[in-house]
Amino acid sequence: MVWKLPSLRSGRHLPKVPDGTRIYAIGDVHGRADLLALVMQQIEIDILLHPIARPIVVFLGDYVDRGPASKEVLDLLLGSRQMPEMVFLKGNHEAFVLDMLRNSARLDDWRRYGGLETLISYGLKPPINPTASEQVTLVDAFAKALPETHRRFLETLQTSFDCGDFLFVHAGVRPLVPLSAQTEHDLLWIRDDFLNWDKKFEKVIVHGHTPVEEPDVRFNRINIDTGAFATGRLTCMTFDASDVMPLMDVRDWSRDIPCIETSSSGPDRSGQDAGPDIADLIKRLRDEISTCSPDMLVRLNPRRR
Repeated sequence: MVWKLPSLRSGRHLPKVPDGTRIYAIGDVHGRADLLALVMQQIEIDILLHPIARPIVVFLGDYVDRGPASKEVLDLLLGSRQMPEMVFLKGNHEAFVLDMLRNSARLDDWRRYGGLETLISYGLKPPINPTASEQVTLVDAFAKALPETHRRFLETLQTSFDCGDFLFVHAGVRPLVPLSAQTEHDLLWIRDDFLNWDKKFEKVIVHGHTPVEEPDVRFNRINIDTGAFATGRLTCMTFDASDVMPLMDVRDWSRDIPCIETSSSGPDRSGQDAGPDIADLIKRLRDEISTCSPDMLVRLNPRRR
């Protein structure tokens, strides 16, 4: 599929990135290292087939939690030095990991919010309902299991990336607030106030955070989070000086995973419970995960010239 970008206003210019630049924006990964590896491979192929002076890969955050292979996702991102320029944005889940490491009392909220799967991916065996003392012990164990390179990666993530007529963020922006004055909390957590805004922003906002069945392309914002953990679909959209946006899809048809996305207000009011069924699900997914699964489908759309 090739998307055509709506104009900001009828008869006015189409948003673009600078000449000689192409951006590959990747939606929320959430522990799906298998899908991420395939998307990154397709980006490398696309750059070879369609060379450009400055290719940039922008990751929109939420690399960890939910899915079965958060550790492997970070390993993959940190090991991709052969890729072109890369921009790593912070998602609310990365912020939550850092918050939990500073305050062990946040562990229970994080576990219910998808952190249980992350703990398992680092080789830990967390109790289903840990006591207060067990929570402290578990946080200490996670801090020791977390490589220094992973911690440094999480601590140095940026909250936005500005290029041409686009602003790339994880969740969105607060309407009526200048882009230069946005808070980190809004950039990582906002949902309804941003999604329901039907007027233009200073730039077109490219974001993830809220899963959609298909990329949601509007005149003021573009959502490319296709719910990789829940749907087995990871999306990458490209932006360059043209008005078309080729789409790269990686899909895994081998499993149908129920979505456990939480509320828009944050983890404390999510109401979700990561009980034994979730742990069993993660174990099954980790047993089955394969970068070269025959059930994977990679769809690389031809670039329109």
